[in-house]
Amino acid sequence: MRNHLHRLLTAGVIVIALNSSAAMGQSTFTQSIKVPTTPPELQVPAGQVAYLKGHAVGTQNYICLASASGFSWSFLGPQATLFYTFEWFNNQISQQITTHFLSPNPVEGGTLRATWQSSLDTSAVWAFAIASSTDPQFVEPNAIPWLLLQVSGARQGPSGGSMLSQTTFIQRLNTSGGIAPSTGCSTSSNVGARAYIPYITDYFFYKSK
Repeated sequence: MRNHLHRLLTAGVIVIALNSSAAMGQSTFTQSIKVPTTPPELQVPAGQVAYLKGHAVGTQNYICLASASGFSWSFLGPQATLFYTFEWFNNQISQQITTHFLSPNPVEGGTLRATWQSSLDTSAVWAFAIASSTDPQFVEPNAIPWLLLQVSGARQGPSGGSMLSQTTFIQRLNTSGGIAPSTGCSTSSNVGARAYIPYITDYFFYKSK
């Protein structure tokens, strides 16, 4: 009971902070987000501001399929949970804020897109990659690329929540792990096999100023 109350209180703190940020335009919540240096091709267009950062822990999922050259791992989609970490009464608090997966985008007639759904108000956003980088000056070895994604659909929560529906661009930075296996998909007997590869990353959510 005590842990449940603690989770409700911390979730409430985040909701209030985010709603205040949306109402005020600028806040310490937004200003505290430190976006790392990125390759030029991953920079967000002018007129955008980072308003939310989520640290993702999950898997990049693959399936073995026949291909023109034989057999290869094909990307199925991500499955991850995003956490927001903040200081509260001299303690580090990590609160789940978003789930991340692949789902049909209703704005594009059901096209499958990377999806983020708020764990706090169930608002959701769909996006697709418009640029990527594996530049070794930024991306660690054996890690999935850093990405810049553009929003292609958004939906408010059932009570009008807009935590994520205000998003315009998303950056996937600080990746570790997640690349497709190098073995296990070489014969017809492997077709249909699935691989769930752990990864972590930081997602930065932007909105118009």
